[in-house]
Amino acid sequence: MKIIHLHQEETEIIKLAVENNRQAQQQIYSRFSSKMLSVCRQYIKDIQLAEDVMITAFMKVFTNLSKFENKGSFEGWIRRIMVNECISYLRVQKKVKFTEDEIYVEESFNAIDSKFSTDQIQLLIDALPDGYRMIFNLYAIEGYKHNEIAKMLGINEGTSKSQLSHARKMLQTQINTLKKQENGTE
Repeated sequence: MKIIHLHQEETEIIKLAVENNRQAQQQIYSRFSSKMLSVCRQYIKDIQLAEDVMITAFMKVFTNLSKFENKGSFEGWIRRIMVNECISYLRVQKKVKFTEDEIYVEESFNAIDSKFSTDQIQLLIDALPDGYRMIFNLYAIEGYKHNEIAKMLGINEGTSKSQLSHARKMLQTQINTLKKQENGTE
């Protein structure tokens, strides 16, 4: 019985894709496209625009595939390209505005109840202004630190913290309103 290790299989597919093997590229696209569309969707409300950005980002993945050094996760490498492409798209569209508000409060945010569906949570995040949503996603979902976010977006670290604080407050207000509506108290 021959055992094929998943990592070896992934490495072989990547090598073939670097050589412009269309089947290997299709395998990579098929394997990661749904996850990466979700990543793009977190930053871009419109599903068709998110899909366009994802496709553009996959073109960058395939163009730069030879630069992947098999250090770390291949999925993480693709995800980073997706996030950067979303940020670039939003910058070009001039949809993101950051207020240079250095006042922030670092509070805990445990408001999202397990009783809310993923769709409900996504709708709440979608309702945030673009700048707040981007910082919230980069920090809370992608796990970037404020200094990394500041460098990526060309803003001050304090601005990143402030935007996150404002996003959390808005989400908390939205969640409280949703809870009241579900309880019939509003």
